[in-house]
Amino acid sequence: MRSRLEAEYILPLRWTADDALPDLTAYLERLSAWVDITVVDGSDDALFAVHQRAWQGFVRHRPVTVAEGLNGKVRGVLAGVAIARHEAIVIADDDIRYDYDALVAVVEDLANADLVKPQNHFDPLPWHARWDTARTLLNRAMGSDYPGTLGVRRSTITATGGYDADVLFENLELERTVLAFGGRVSNRRDVFVTRRPPTARHFLSQRVRQAYDSWAQPGRLLLEASIVPAVITLRRRPVALVTLALALICLAEFGRGRDGGRSVFPASSVLWVPIWVAERGVATWIALALRLRGGVRYADGRITRAANSARVLRRRAATVAVERKTTDSPHHSSATTRSPQQQNEHGCAQRRGRR
Repeated sequence: MRSRLEAEYILPLRWTADDALPDLTAYLERLSAWVDITVVDGSDDALFAVHQRAWQGFVRHRPVTVAEGLNGKVRGVLAGVAIARHEAIVIADDDIRYDYDALVAVVEDLANADLVKPQNHFDPLPWHARWDTARTLLNRAMGSDYPGTLGVRRSTITATGGYDADVLFENLELERTVLAFGGRVSNRRDVFVTRRPPTARHFLSQRVRQAYDSWAQPGRLLLEASIVPAVITLRRRPVALVTLALALICLAEFGRGRDGGRSVFPASSVLWVPIWVAERGVATWIALALRLRGGVRYADGRITRAANSARVLRRRAATVAVERKTTDSPHHSSATTRSPQQQNEHGCAQRRGRR
């Protein structure tokens, strides 16, 4: 008998079609035996009503109530956190598929950490999922990957007043925000969580958008921007190019072997690394051009910033600390105390003012 967890599973959703509804519904019904679920749904009225009927009885289904911010996922998360019933929260995209053991590992780790990063892997593995797995292996080799799910404490997000909803790389933004406010991040490369692969068409449409995320990591951006010049320089030195490709494959194999990765990442995944690196090199230059045009397209608009720097977020944390000291002063009226949602909206207004 599996014990029910004292945790909230928050799924921010915004669909324009319901092709994946049967698979997601079956998953949520199974998941509901283990944990309380809140789906924050930004889909149009017709799809919202379909989802309401499909999930009635085992999912708490709510609309998005946070209006500020270009990133709909962040707005969905903040709306879900505001009504969460538990301290331990698992945030997950609609393509994430936890099993019980992985869910327990993330929730239990929140006893000692403010944010937990498990490791995603694709299942099934069509060609484009193997292609994208190359990125995952390189990330594991150099530190950690960026999964589509995170564990976080409700009190931690509340203490920060939320996180910026006007950035593209929202998971990195949340992680940096937690660190800036003095929180602890647990990188669990050994906790494997299944992810459904996108369609090949969607995968191809995301190549430049994912490359744009590197604007949040200047060192990585420079490295990726150097790929095309390096290949051009070495185009008449095939031995050097092959040596470079083999070095990248070895690096990916190191990432595959870390913390039990070989149990979920097939050996053939490393062979896609040279292809992914070449693709990222080209996509990075397109992303550089998009920055000059005002940013990358997201939903119905454009987002300029991939994420705030750690320095900017530390400055924000210091400002919040000063405001709290003022608020806690016995001479300060309680009428000026802001709720977490008001703090987030106030922060958004300040950021817009700085821009």
